[in-house]
Amino acid sequence: MRDVAVVSFSYSTVAKEQMRNEVEMLAPVITEAIDASGIARSDIGFTCSGSFDYLQGGPFSFVMGLDAVGAWPPIRESHVEMDGAWALYEAWIALQTGEVDSALVYGFGKASQGNVHEIMSLQLDPYYVAPLWPSMVDLAALQARAYLDASGRSERDLAGVVAQAMRSARDTPQAIRSGEPSIEDLLASPYVASPLRDADIFPTTDGVAVIVLAAGDLARSVNKRPAWIRGLDHRIEPHSLGARDLTRSDSTALAAKHAGVASGPIDVAEVHAQFSHEVLILSEALGVDPSIVNPSGGPLAANGIMSAGLVRIGEVARRIMDGTANRGVAHATSGPALQQNLVCVLEGE
Repeated sequence: MRDVAVVSFSYSTVAKEQMRNEVEMLAPVITEAIDASGIARSDIGFTCSGSFDYLQGGPFSFVMGLDAVGAWPPIRESHVEMDGAWALYEAWIALQTGEVDSALVYGFGKASQGNVHEIMSLQLDPYYVAPLWPSMVDLAALQARAYLDASGRSERDLAGVVAQAMRSARDTPQAIRSGEPSIEDLLASPYVASPLRDADIFPTTDGVAVIVLAAGDLARSVNKRPAWIRGLDHRIEPHSLGARDLTRSDSTALAAKHAGVASGPIDVAEVHAQFSHEVLILSEALGVDPSIVNPSGGPLAANGIMSAGLVRIGEVARRIMDGTANRGVAHATSGPALQQNLVCVLEGE
């Protein structure tokens, strides 16, 4: 396998972007990431993006995102209708072929343009589930209740996850929510969908994220301490909610096994947990201590739809590049109730 590393990372989040469209949001973040990478824009061999046309409300709306990249002269480019983490996976494959030595990866979305909890329901099984029109929160609450009943944990454990995320987010400039809430105050707030309260649910976030990848000697020449991708794998659960155990994430555990999470100590973990109970389910699946999970605050602090999974990889890479961690794991998810899961292991050299 060819050595591939993250050499730069940049992202931006806001609760509601009223003045700029996606291109205007992307352009400065892409420029920042490219400048930090040490690789000229014209020398980047491959570009791949992740987005969701339903957020924009029009077909092929992702094409306009290329205006922020610059597609003339023509570039080698691709797109996934997924979180930007899966765009990174495609770019990693392209680098493995040896045809290119660098890649630009980005994810973007403006969730505030509609009711994101209902928009994302369009990912559901179109025959049996989508006609019922359950929102993301409805399905998450179903999973949360099943998990609490099966694990013996309580709503106090969920409040503990939220409190930890809010405390951690105080040091994250991109956080939409942060603070020092007490467990009692969190438990005193009303349900949105039992057992989930507002703080258990991700905040609506408009966001973009950009990562630059480089292979081998190029990575070493442009970055003193690249974050090397040592393992990368993604797996999927059955589409039907009734055909899988909602109290576990077997696909995350399988992806973690193939990515080599257990091959060494984990200093930091960032998981794409959009609801508080998912932090506990994913920590168990990855085999990591919840205390080291999401030092950025995670998606409970800011959750850019179609970029938050890529941010998890970037947050781990950033800590490796600045020397505060040596080995970490990042997770991204897509689909209802942790349907699809990607696991990425990164290391310093």
